Amino acid sequence: MTRTRKASSLTSVLTFIAMAMLSWQSASADITARHGIAMHGDTQYAEGFPHFDYVNPDAPKGGTLRMAVVANGFDSFNPFVIRGVAAAGINTYLYDTLMEASADEPFSSYGLIAESIETPEDRSYVIFNLREEARFHDGEPITAEDVKFSFDVLTTKGHPFYRNYYANVTEVTIEDERRIRFDFGETNNRELPLILGQLPVLPSHYWQDREFGDNGLTPPVGSGPYRIGEFEAGRSITFERVKNYWAEDIGVRKGRFNFNRIRYDYYKDDTVALESFKAGNFDFRVESSAKNWATAYTGDQFESGKAITEAVEHGRPAGMQAFAMNTRREVFSDPLVREALAYAFDFEWANKNLFYGQYTRTSSYFENSELASSGLPEGRELEILQPYRDQLSRDVFTEAYQPPSTEGEGGLRENLRTALTMLREAGYAVKDGTMVHQKTGEPLAFEILIYQKTFERVVLPFKNNLERLGIDVSVRLVDTNQYIQRLREFDYDMTVQGIGQSDSPGNEQREYWHSSNVDVKGSRNYMGVDSAVVDELVNLVIQAPSREELVHRTRALDRVLLHGHYVIPNWYLPKDRIAYWSFLQRPESVPKNGVDINNWWVKNTDQ
Repeated sequence: MTRTRKASSLTSVLTFIAMAMLSWQSASADITARHGIAMHGDTQYAEGFPHFDYVNPDAPKGGTLRMAVVANGFDSFNPFVIRGVAAAGINTYLYDTLMEASADEPFSSYGLIAESIETPEDRSYVIFNLREEARFHDGEPITAEDVKFSFDVLTTKGHPFYRNYYANVTEVTIEDERRIRFDFGETNNRELPLILGQLPVLPSHYWQDREFGDNGLTPPVGSGPYRIGEFEAGRSITFERVKNYWAEDIGVRKGRFNFNRIRYDYYKDDTVALESFKAGNFDFRVESSAKNWATAYTGDQFESGKAITEAVEHGRPAGMQAFAMNTRREVFSDPLVREALAYAFDFEWANKNLFYGQYTRTSSYFENSELASSGLPEGRELEILQPYRDQLSRDVFTEAYQPPSTEGEGGLRENLRTALTMLREAGYAVKDGTMVHQKTGEPLAFEILIYQKTFERVVLPFKNNLERLGIDVSVRLVDTNQYIQRLREFDYDMTVQGIGQSDSPGNEQREYWHSSNVDVKGSRNYMGVDSAVVDELVNLVIQAPSREELVHRTRALDRVLLHGHYVIPNWYLPKDRIAYWSFLQRPESVPKNGVDINNWWVKNTDQ
């Protein structure tokens, strides 16, 4: 009787295992290897597509592109660690990634090092199948071991960004030499397969006997379209196109990276860089100054057509450029104080007198996109915010956010009166011409940290307006390297910061806003946002099951951030202002993401 029961139990167990294996095999059989993947819906480009629509597949290879960097030099060829300042172009030119995103879709990626991708409907894991022909610059094949090494070293020794970005990966399995699997701890993060496709693949054999954080200025082995050629420490670097580059004719690379050489020269001053461009010392420039754009691009070279200027419209989100307030500092701990300070910034005056009327005021962290919130929350967005009503400011539900304006009757004078009322409500008062806290007697004072001298003309009028309120403001201009280091250490009161966004926000939002990054040196939570509601909304954005739901959830996050008054919004321009010499040529089609010099070429390759 006992043997019969044991035999019966064993049979049941074996039957269960067999059924489970059949079920697993059946499920696996339904997962087909695909050439690409979209965040939501289908990809635009079919399998075997010859090239992206926005490139010229017949663009000639050759010539030299000379570029400028306004910075205080570089001391590293390793852009993946928090230490040092990496040379320009390393990420773009030296390393290939598993997949490549297209520039004319919200978020779709196609195979580069990975020939294909496999992921189930719930996206609980992803498998990358690597191309047999993929090679590093030293001829060594790119294997699954290199992919795993790259993931491990970036998340343990790399910049904190990588730990945040890939936080939901629970296991990495090498299935064979060219097949690697990533499993995820949660199954509702649809973005994970795509962001793993962005993983730069580093050669494990090169780093085997080297310390990852100590690379310095020793040119490393890469896999991308260029390798490091000549360089002068801190002053210039030249990238040389790799002959017989393994991926040259793959659809995501065809018609791109056409220059034989790309040289970056470093300038400490943008005014000097601009004059150097006009003198013909470099070839392509993206202009960030409205004054320069309106007044500086004149002379025979422009009148003759030897040098060209264009304002090319784009459809990418503008993100948020703003005066960012570090709420880790006591002076900015009160949101009412932060809101009051915004009334002292006169954008309308600056746009008219400094920017030649070129800009539009920013009113969203996702400006220039359908992701931006507007009006009052309603419909699905209101449903998302409703559970947090008791934890949020009433204004989130009752007032449409708009940055203060000086248009209309009263202008700046009325705005300063409003600011004064708010500051009194926050416990401040003016005594002997100085704004002080009534309980502590501490003056309201802070420093604005900048690294661009041209921005002084924007900051100084703002400082003057604040001083009319009795607020003591100093402006500190530092070099680029010092600025970077102070940002990493959160060693600033207020600074001018640009927070870029994509058309498909996801895991990077943790790096910007999540409370887990408040004290992580080098994180991009510049304002020190520390809110349980924001944390939950960030998670909802990451877990959005559809494009429609992503839009609603992002708008809800945007609205809560805006009413947190962490920044004083600046402005944006939905155009790329570019200047270039006429021997350069660009494709007729410009993708949604805007101008990309890596799709250009030299008309006469003897140049």
